Amino acid sequence: MSIRALWIITHEKGQSGTVRFSKRYPTVERRAKSLAGVQYVAVPEDSGILHPLLTELGLIDPDKPFNISRDDCSRPQRSPALELHLEGRGGGALWPVLAIVQGGLILACVPLVEAPPEPRPPLPSLASVSQGLSLLAGLQSFLCGAGGKLEGEVLASRLALLPSVLVQVCPLGTPLDTPQVGSSPTAMTHSPVGAQKQPAWKSGLHRGRAVVSVSLSEMVRSMQYGSRNRQDLWDVYGSVTCKCEVEGVLPNVTVTLSLPPNGSPLQDILVHPCVTSLDASILTASSVDESDGSAFSGPYKFPFSPPPEPFRLCSYTSQVPVPPILGLYQLKEEEGQLKVIVSLKLHESVRNSFEYCEAHLPFFNRGQLGNVDMKVSSGQLEVSREKTLLVWVLGQKFPKSREVTLGGTVSFVGQLTGPVDPLCTGLTAYIKLYFRVPDLTLSGCSVDQHSVQIYSTAKPRITTSRELVSAEYYIWNSTGDAPVSSGHMML
Repeated sequence: MSIRALWIITHEKGQSGTVRFSKRYPTVERRAKSLAGVQYVAVPEDSGILHPLLTELGLIDPDKPFNISRDDCSRPQRSPALELHLEGRGGGALWPVLAIVQGGLILACVPLVEAPPEPRPPLPSLASVSQGLSLLAGLQSFLCGAGGKLEGEVLASRLALLPSVLVQVCPLGTPLDTPQVGSSPTAMTHSPVGAQKQPAWKSGLHRGRAVVSVSLSEMVRSMQYGSRNRQDLWDVYGSVTCKCEVEGVLPNVTVTLSLPPNGSPLQDILVHPCVTSLDASILTASSVDESDGSAFSGPYKFPFSPPPEPFRLCSYTSQVPVPPILGLYQLKEEEGQLKVIVSLKLHESVRNSFEYCEAHLPFFNRGQLGNVDMKVSSGQLEVSREKTLLVWVLGQKFPKSREVTLGGTVSFVGQLTGPVDPLCTGLTAYIKLYFRVPDLTLSGCSVDQHSVQIYSTAKPRITTSRELVSAEYYIWNSTGDAPVSSGHMML
């Protein structure tokens, strides 16, 4: 759990940046070379770190937002650990490089990875990454002052103190403490052995009864075409948000996600830095790699020491066999008017209880809606104030048949006054669904109140909730052209 090198860099827009301070630890570097063997990549000199770091952070060539070495979709993003492609003699890929950017100030370091370089270990399993981020956050507060603003005189004076500060907080490259705002090297003392020190990212302590709220939200996207020549697409991604009011400097909380026996395994899991440990099998499940052994179906345990504010504990994706609502949309032009046929069917696995459910039928590149002769089997149909959109309000339940239909004709009056869309011309049109189903997830994922563990002297109050919400849920006209993707929907 050591640091190989540390940099403090200032950067102004349009300039190349300046290394204001750097520190290397030769003893840690020798350990890095021994651990990596033939795959060892040396820490470059200051002149060799600036360009690749600023490029990776997107601070070079602002007029060229796309950089193939950084933005290629085949390259997985592993934030907050950057991979720098070094130039010149030796070259290679330096990983992981941690960086914090605040205004024109950049703090970066290279933690020691005490594991074989290939295959790369999961970030949550590397204690040096967490310690490196904590050290950078502490240095950020120390350098910028209590107001968090980058002031030239304050920065210069504290950079002058930094060598003495690092001797105490990071001797020989091993972080032991984080510098405090306004502290001097002589005033800094270590905490007693066994005493918990309040971390720099935790601004205050909670007093009173422990209260923990856990909210699980799943979003479903879909592109449906109603054609045998076009494959329908859908995907599900979820997130768990927590708000923990628990006494103690570093309280311990554990949240467990569970799946039913027939639930879809969670994949592409990302966790908040406050998670203290994690089973490696949880992180290896990926929707991109089909041979990753993603059959692990839980339970998924997340032990963590929570920050005081609400935060996203984790996010994930899930591959479900069918979308919640299947739809068919047919739009034909007959005798100067449009004939519309729509059918929607709620899948039997989805609870028939909505907070809201609406289908929006926009009409682009036309005049205003004139005569609207429509019949619906359920719900009610409304015309927007601008007279360019039909809103089918389905309410909170589908009928017992779980199927609803809409049919009729619409005509338009006046010149082209409605919204313009270069894609939706002619019969290229879509329906967009908006819905929310409380107490349901398509993956079956849930958080039981009894599975939330809090190590507190007082009996905690625990609340949990879950929901399914639509996001970019489109049903395209099957009789017209429509944009088609050849692969899975990408997050």
